[in-house]
Amino acid sequence: MKTNPNRFWILVILLGWSFDFLFWKKPLGINFAVFVTLCIGTGILLLRWDGLRLSLRAGLLLIPLALLAAMTFIRLEPMTVFLSISMALFLMGIFALTYLNGEWIRYSLLDYIFGYLRLSGSMIARPIGFVSENRHLASEQSSAGEKRSARVWPIVRGIVIALPVIAIFASLLSSADPIFAGQLEKYIDLFKIDNLPEYIFRMVYILIFAYALAGTFLHAAQKSDERLEEKTWVSPFLGFTESTIVLGSVVILFVAFVIVQFQYFFGGQANISIEGYTYSEYARKGFGELVTVAFFSLLLFLGLGAITRRETETQRRTFSILGVGLVGLLIVMLIAAFRRLVLYEAAYGFSQLRTYTHVFMIWLGLLLVAVVVLEVLRRERAVGLSMILAVLGFIISLNVLNVDAFIVRQNLEREIRSTTDKAFAQGRADLDAQYFVNLSDDAIPPLVDAFHSKSVPASVKEKIGAALACKLHDRAQTAREVPWQGFHFSRWNADTALKQVNKELEMYEVIEKDWPARIETPGGEEFPCYQYYYD
Repeated sequence: MKTNPNRFWILVILLGWSFDFLFWKKPLGINFAVFVTLCIGTGILLLRWDGLRLSLRAGLLLIPLALLAAMTFIRLEPMTVFLSISMALFLMGIFALTYLNGEWIRYSLLDYIFGYLRLSGSMIARPIGFVSENRHLASEQSSAGEKRSARVWPIVRGIVIALPVIAIFASLLSSADPIFAGQLEKYIDLFKIDNLPEYIFRMVYILIFAYALAGTFLHAAQKSDERLEEKTWVSPFLGFTESTIVLGSVVILFVAFVIVQFQYFFGGQANISIEGYTYSEYARKGFGELVTVAFFSLLLFLGLGAITRRETETQRRTFSILGVGLVGLLIVMLIAAFRRLVLYEAAYGFSQLRTYTHVFMIWLGLLLVAVVVLEVLRRERAVGLSMILAVLGFIISLNVLNVDAFIVRQNLEREIRSTTDKAFAQGRADLDAQYFVNLSDDAIPPLVDAFHSKSVPASVKEKIGAALACKLHDRAQTAREVPWQGFHFSRWNADTALKQVNKELEMYEVIEKDWPARIETPGGEEFPCYQYYYD
């Protein structure tokens, strides 16, 4: 990298400090989006100064990155936020890996894995190499401007070294003399001896963070232009016969399972409880096991495809037929499980876990279809990209859906219909309005809308009011000033919505003599304000 090393290190240390400034003891809000913007903007600027231009295909990653970063201060539902942050960080790594060549579109699954291993190595080793390469340049500088720079930087380094030394001695002197401590506190709070470990810890992680960012920028500058070689990471060594027996055995097992599953396509409401299992148990356990089967089946198929010797066209065709059959059976199993999940949602309503499951199964099905198509077209390398796109689609779907607001709307709609349609209500559980207390601030605006709606029956409206009263009570107990770094659109929107019902919620009495607090509704019912797990 040809950029001025002093300027380079100043910028990465400032980025490390900005991380501390944006996140230290501050709630998640707009700070993550600001930090992502600073990191990407600084990296592009540094590489542009070196004459290195962003490739068009790598630039395409900025679109999902911007969307995911923005969603972290628009949605508050925990899983949605966690997945958005995780995927944004993952895409930032891919952005650095392919900044100059944009080859991420052609990456196989192993290319992603080994690419991240190389990036991790660069974070550790490249900053040291960069310092070594530029060390001798300081002694070779001879111009007047460079001499002035040589005189300035010792002063800067001296100040940086002196600051912690002064902080330590000032802290000790403050402890020794209360009068001196009082005078010092009038001007600066830095020298409190109690805060010293915190400041040292923060300084250390700022430097570590800056070092890792330096390695990432250097990797993007020095290694992201390497052309992708479409090579096999593992030479095929397993015989076709052995591979066919393994794959064929799994296909036969899946055929037997699918035959049993066909009853779920036509059983309808009768399948809510079968063979001693409740539908809740089936939806929870069955989904986890199905995902495990799908995951390891894909790994098995892809792994066998990588290590199996297929020397003739007949062998290649036979292997593809077995692979397509395997994935096709997985899709049938997925459809059967999805059908049962829909019945469960109709009977008991939506929860966060059920909503994740519902959306995930759709994207898992699309991924399986993509794997079949790629196998038929013999484009196995594109499976890795298909997985990335499926995960990205799943996360964006959760963001667009707005999980907690979706749960409120669906469960209320189901309850309203149950009060007017007795045939629809048969076999369905009543509205569990207490579950709304579990939900994030994303759920408050639709709850307020329903509370004001004329189509909502009075009995349902009273439950909604109790849930909102619990939310309002919880806010009063945990209220604190939020700095601008923690600004979150969902919190602001929820606060605005609650102001519309403040006076009406005064009719709901808060009983705090026991834990948890309870809400007494105008109708005399008590509503406990505690959260619980709901599958």
